[in-house]
Amino acid sequence: MRLDKFLKNARLIKRRPLAKQIADQGRIKLNGNVAKAATTVSPNDELEIQYGQRIVTVKVLEIKEHVTKEAATDLYQIVKEEKINQA
Repeated sequence: MRLDKFLKNARLIKRRPLAKQIADQGRIKLNGNVAKAATTVSPNDELEIQYGQRIVTVKVLEIKEHVTKEAATDLYQIVKEEKINQA
């Protein structure tokens, strides 16, 4: 599944165009490498997403085309969350 679609389905980012924009800005890493919106995401991949002043690292648990709001959090597991210190 495409990275931007996974982020939207998992509700990590609300809208797919926004997910595409963030990915194309280089603010998402997949297994340590900068990922574009069309990059394929698989189970057990690790995503590092930069939201403003935070970096959230999540592990992909499963991929589903259609997901309810309640089941969206079952697609990933948060590994760590950290704040970025601006000097």
